Amino acid sequence: MGLLSQQFQGGTFSISNLGMFPVDNFCAIINPPQAAIMAVGRGVKKVTLLNGQPSTTMSMVVTVSADNRVFVGDVGAKFLNSFKANMENPAGLMM
Repeated sequence: MGLLSQQFQGGTFSISNLGMFPVDNFCAIINPPQAAIMAVGRGVKKVTLLNGQPSTTMSMVVTVSADNRVFVGDVGAKFLNSFKANMENPAGLMM
């Protein structure tokens, strides 16, 4: 059973950022009446292979906690994939 619209009035989505502290990742807790909350950890430099060559890249962990009555799993996965694509190509946000 889903929620009635009056049960989640006043906001739907929050972002909790602990990236300014030495916190790599965490799971944020939803504050009613929110439907979901995104937890953002700090950016960490990592060595990866780019075209077969070692390269330093920035990486961060982002998680989403959601009320499944409002924000079903496949929607959450699609949201995180879109968020990742936008973070990897921020110039695309300007177009």
